Amino acid sequence: MRRRTVTMSDVAREAGVSVMTVSNVLNDRSNVGADTRLHVLEVVDRLGYEINLSARRLRSGRTGTVGLIVPRFDLHYYGELASLISDALAADRMHLVVEQSGASRERELSALSLARLQQYDGVLLGAVGLDMADLDRIHPDLPIVLLGEQDVPDRYHRVQMRNAAGARLATEHLITCGARRIAALGGKITAPRPEMATYRANGWAGALADAGLDPRPDLVIPLHDYSIAEARATITDVLAAGLKIDGIFAVTDEVAIGALAGLHDAGLRVPDDVQLVGFDNLDISQHLAPGLTTIDPDRPTMVAEALRLLRRQLADKNAAPEHIVSTVSLVTRGSTRN
Repeated sequence: MRRRTVTMSDVAREAGVSVMTVSNVLNDRSNVGADTRLHVLEVVDRLGYEINLSARRLRSGRTGTVGLIVPRFDLHYYGELASLISDALAADRMHLVVEQSGASRERELSALSLARLQQYDGVLLGAVGLDMADLDRIHPDLPIVLLGEQDVPDRYHRVQMRNAAGARLATEHLITCGARRIAALGGKITAPRPEMATYRANGWAGALADAGLDPRPDLVIPLHDYSIAEARATITDVLAAGLKIDGIFAVTDEVAIGALAGLHDAGLRVPDDVQLVGFDNLDISQHLAPGLTTIDPDRPTMVAEALRLLRRQLADKNAAPEHIVSTVSLVTRGSTRN
């Protein structure tokens, strides 16, 4: 038999409160006492009440929810990004739903479909699989802010990281600290379309060239999934094959953590034998031994700007598109000879 849908009235009756009180709790309004709020939420959970976002949109024009679509859940960077966004939305009594696209063109297109967008008041999309042509064909009515490196049509609101500038800053620091044979771990010389790894390899190469050093292709060490395990295994392999380096620019902090482990496996000391710089300034990076010198892309400002652009579009769907590019800074710790 088909189970009857639990209604807000059912929750109110079971909790011994008014329907308005249940509504205030579910909409996170502040005019409900803490004990009553907790009691109502317990009843909601016990009865299995589910908020009907479509009905909420029909009543108020809003769902109170923002969607964040990211390529992967298993990278610390996206976890920290989601946490910052969730905290910022909570201040506006809004909620965050995070989806994983797997960097798939099809799944990113699905995330921008009308049916999916109606679940949210706005969407933050880390576009990886989509290209310029895909984005040019899409004309969503709801607020969207694109995050990432891809070239996008001018009509989109976008927040982008200074990838090349950050990589250049990291490499310049390694050069200043005496490194001369500096590898770009996770970099790529070319790719079918712009991506993080190519931008950061370009910054690495530019810094070396400006210092009169040769950005040799064999010093660019590509990775597939940018995981700690892959970076560790790759560094172990290239060192065993005879590659001589005294510095590593790792394209992400997770890659740098893998490199740190691989160097330790090879009996090399950081920073005495090989100096190391990452990119992202993840929270975990300060707790390593040694602490990781890294590039801080100013995620709090990126999040604040992305949400500002969403709010602008919510207030005015014809708001002129903005392209925000973050600042970057160097955070020095024990993995370089500062």
